[in-house]
Amino acid sequence: MIRYSVIFACLLLGSLQDLDAQTSYPMIMSLAPNSVQVGQTSELTIQSRYDLSGTRRIWISGEGVTAEPIHPEVKEGEKPKSTTSLKIKVTVAPEAKPGVREFRLSTTNGASTIGQLVIVRDPVVVETKDNNTAATATAATLPATLCGCIEKNEDLDFFKFTVEANQTVCFHVRSQCLQDKIHDLQQHIDPILFLRNSSGSTIASSDNHFYGDPFICHTFKQAGEYFIEIRDVRYTGNKYWEYSIETNSRPFVSNVSPLGVAAGEETSLELIGFNLPKQKQVSWTAPAESEGEQLVQLPLADDVTNPAPVYVTKLPVIQEAATDDANKTQQVSLPAAINGRIATETEIDTYQFAAKKGDQFTFEVKARRHGSALDPIIRILDKDGKSRGENDDFSLYKRTFADSRLENWTAPADGDYQIEIRDLHLRGGDNFVYLIEVTKPEPYFELYLDTDKTQIIPGGWGVMFANVVRKNGFTGGVQLHVDGLPEGVTASAGRVLPGKPTAGCIVFHALEGTAVDMWNIKVWGTAEMPMGEEQQPIELVSAATTYQEIYQPGGGRGHWPVLTHTIATTEPVDVLSMSIDTNEVVLKPGESKKIEVTITKAEGFTKNISLDVLFQHLNRPFADTLPPGVELDKKNSKIVLTAKDVKGHITLKAADNAEPAEKQQAVIMANIALNFVMKWTFSSEPISITVLPKE
Repeated sequence: MIRYSVIFACLLLGSLQDLDAQTSYPMIMSLAPNSVQVGQTSELTIQSRYDLSGTRRIWISGEGVTAEPIHPEVKEGEKPKSTTSLKIKVTVAPEAKPGVREFRLSTTNGASTIGQLVIVRDPVVVETKDNNTAATATAATLPATLCGCIEKNEDLDFFKFTVEANQTVCFHVRSQCLQDKIHDLQQHIDPILFLRNSSGSTIASSDNHFYGDPFICHTFKQAGEYFIEIRDVRYTGNKYWEYSIETNSRPFVSNVSPLGVAAGEETSLELIGFNLPKQKQVSWTAPAESEGEQLVQLPLADDVTNPAPVYVTKLPVIQEAATDDANKTQQVSLPAAINGRIATETEIDTYQFAAKKGDQFTFEVKARRHGSALDPIIRILDKDGKSRGENDDFSLYKRTFADSRLENWTAPADGDYQIEIRDLHLRGGDNFVYLIEVTKPEPYFELYLDTDKTQIIPGGWGVMFANVVRKNGFTGGVQLHVDGLPEGVTASAGRVLPGKPTAGCIVFHALEGTAVDMWNIKVWGTAEMPMGEEQQPIELVSAATTYQEIYQPGGGRGHWPVLTHTIATTEPVDVLSMSIDTNEVVLKPGESKKIEVTITKAEGFTKNISLDVLFQHLNRPFADTLPPGVELDKKNSKIVLTAKDVKGHITLKAADNAEPAEKQQAVIMANIALNFVMKWTFSSEPISITVLPKE
């Protein structure tokens, strides 16, 4: 039975992948080459699923980089031909900061998914045809950024270059990391890098250095010609597997010590990395208003470094004391931000603090997320050496990190305790730096958006969902807010109800005649935390983090954080309008109400449309904005509209024990499958749902 179930599931997945609608927003798959040099204008090619011919504008994150589409000429009176390949012209200012940027297209069919572009300092050399042997290697003059694609199985790409005796060269690969946000690329590259001499012998290699991407820094004893070879470690390939290899003799900074610095204060930083100058100490002052990770180009004698991670904190900063006694415990006062380094193998760092019974602290380690090689594990020990709490990896909403966080630790008695930190595998070295932020737990909430874009037809409605994660005793409701709306687009910002509910929605409306375009918006939430009869409530505020949906192998729906949520207006597509017979529902416990839905379809559109009030995939809810105790009554609803159907209905039912709720905002969605995971979601106008108290 299991075997046949698996076969059926595979057949179902294959068939559903063919259920493409007539219209879809573009899903970016690759950018070739994926790098542009500062101070240059270059032509690149975007590959996509679905049509790119309607591209009007390109947004790129950060400053100093602009782009425009290059459309083929169209004869007067003819329509542009549908295409999944588009050339773009990218211009990078000389002062633009190197590194990875996000980009997105504004098209007549809505906002595209996210792509990534690398800004580099050196000329870009693109692989030549059939460079899969040393004899046919692509020639490059260093410094250069080597770009290409592992486009098929058993593809090997070679580049040749010459060096002087005792020249040090760093080879920094970016490939797997650029595929995290490609949401329809289900198999990712696992690149491996080889450095070979003129006779073909391997003199250096690297597989996983920066997560799945390789890095080599090598000093060549002899002058001459050498080769770099890159391939997938499994000898597989894909036409979307682009890579870039930054190749130069400049210093490469992977990290700094201390990792954490105080905002507004000048700090002496030790550079950690490869091919560094003899003077490894530099000074840097964090802007007073900054907080969190900053990617900083630090000053050198006659240059600047590559952008290096520095973490800025508002807490008092403590530096690990220098001592020859590896077993000595350092006294600290909390709250604080404690900088340290696991400098040698098997090293364990300990910090002693005093606490009263019932004192609470949260211990969070900043390391792997900020470029450190450390895979930390943290423990709290009492005076007898007994563990009173520990953590290895921790999760932040939909993602798990190698860093550690021990939340709301409570001292069981008065006395002294120790913070113990080590590498999980008992490794150590210069790059095993860490910062332990120790804070007093306070009520707060985190806010996450699902997904990263909302498409609206002028005259119609679109919906965006926000999920709340409550922390440290906060149980209240959260009011949603939105900034940055363009002229012609309005928003009805809902709320997340107090208690167990975790989701709310914002419903957008584009007026008739609104121009087809896209805009990045900011979403945030506010709440009040009661503090007792004689105290004013505390106002809590949280900015939202945006997640893009990822199509996982087997049909799963994953998430990856991106920088922005985008509102896009589109030309009329498959559903021209959606109306409901009421936008206000009042329910008594045990009562049901029907909402009639009418769809106007575009001419020739015959695909299925599914109605829903939950944002879900494979019956797993990702956002439920209904009041507790209210649910969709599927048996008494018509939720699938086939080829000629234009009318359906949703029945909402309140349980006998449904809790009272007043004017909770929800919507009815009309979903069209784009692939097995992604949908084009059309929204009704906002619906207000009230549940009356039980008589």
